[in-house]
Amino acid sequence: MTYNIIVLAKQVPDTHHVGADAMTPEGTINRAALPAVFNPDDLCALEQALQIKDKHPQSTITIITMGLPRATEILREGLYRGADRGILLSDKTLGGADTLATSYALSRAIARTGAFDLILCGQQAIDGDTAQVGPQVAQQLAVPQVTGALQIQSITDKTLRIRRVIDGGEELVEAPLPCLITVSGQAKACRPRDVRLMMKYKHAALESELAASPYAERLQDRPWLRLTLWNAEDIAADKQCCGMAGSPTKVKCVENICFKAKASQVMDDTDEAIESLVCQLIANHNIG
Repeated sequence: MTYNIIVLAKQVPDTHHVGADAMTPEGTINRAALPAVFNPDDLCALEQALQIKDKHPQSTITIITMGLPRATEILREGLYRGADRGILLSDKTLGGADTLATSYALSRAIARTGAFDLILCGQQAIDGDTAQVGPQVAQQLAVPQVTGALQIQSITDKTLRIRRVIDGGEELVEAPLPCLITVSGQAKACRPRDVRLMMKYKHAALESELAASPYAERLQDRPWLRLTLWNAEDIAADKQCCGMAGSPTKVKCVENICFKAKASQVMDDTDEAIESLVCQLIANHNIG
């Protein structure tokens, strides 16, 4: 059997380096001011796709990401590990999107790729932790979904069996194809880069970047190096459903909270003392 697998990946700000310039005046994340990394849960999702390809070598894995042009970095990271194709969804119209607008744009991009058997993505992203985009994409495409997957145990032409994490344990579920799976960060970590694939794809770039490359002439007969770039028009998206125009939620602020040890405090076991302590903890952002 062969399977057409879509992996949704996101280039996220490194949350260990959040500073005063992390937010724009419009209330969106200033991604240009923060170091960027491959979202960890999405790497786990890629590993599940690669495991299927290991057993079914004729299967294809397409990575789709939405973001700034520098997000091609994670497309190359996917190719280095065994993915077959990378698609960047980038357009000013798509900027500032919340989870609803993001899932809409991604679902339009997936629809343009044609028929698919399986969509895999991380359960959540470290920059928002909402765990909403995957399920919303499934809703947009009207396909079944399974969340919090730890392992895809088996797959056939009609169904797959998934081991997933739940409160207090695990469960084994079966779902029909096509479907969408969100993969938990507790799943197996993604395999390292393959040196041979790194040599093959190290010059992979967008068409415009390849044209400006000093190796342009040598790269013309190597179609596997061309990363695909789509904008809102390419995916036939309604611009009122994209970006900030299609985002009913806005981020009020991002704050970097550092916990510091302080002197111990002795308190009475009275309601007033407990209430005072809770108010202090909230004011110091220890809880809230």
